[in-house]
Amino acid sequence: MTALKILGRAGSINVRKVLWTCVELGLDFEREERDWRSPQYLALNPNAMMPVLLDGPDLVLWESNTICRYLAGREGRADLLPAAPRERALVERWMDWQATELNNSWRYAFMGLVRQSPAHQDAAQQRAGVEGWNRHMAILDGQLQATGAFAAGARFTLADVVLGLSTHRWRAAPIERPALPAVEAYYQRLLARPGFITHGANAGP
Repeated sequence: MTALKILGRAGSINVRKVLWTCVELGLDFEREERDWRSPQYLALNPNAMMPVLLDGPDLVLWESNTICRYLAGREGRADLLPAAPRERALVERWMDWQATELNNSWRYAFMGLVRQSPAHQDAAQQRAGVEGWNRHMAILDGQLQATGAFAAGARFTLADVVLGLSTHRWRAAPIERPALPAVEAYYQRLLARPGFITHGANAGP
């Protein structure tokens, strides 16, 4: 029995960040689905969000990007999350941008057009959401043009785990998208990674 347990649906983009990170790290884990509204789950994460990481008898972590950082640090993987403050900040900048600016730009459009949420069916807000989503992806395209490879530079890092899944979601959504050649080349580059194929390209939007 492994000590590492991930609680959450495999289809959740935030759960998939952690699953892909585990693949990159070569970690054994168990994934378990639980009712996120139950008192037992809320005792672990009062935000009622997925995922939750359980590591051993006493560590409970939530917030997907934090979990990814923790696991990379736990395994001493400075290639994925550098130890030097300057290099680490360049990775974490794009991780934080994904979790705040990029995620917020697509939320309304995605919920309305993909999840078909009745609460997200205002056409004007959907259009504004798509425009904001495309504008933010153009920012990523500019960064990838500058690096010529990955989000934080020449090497694959945790920033590419979170941004790779966001890029897949953008490409899979039923929206009009501008041509972003650097983003497209980036996506093709990520397809060389088994963790992305399993938990990104083949896992839905």
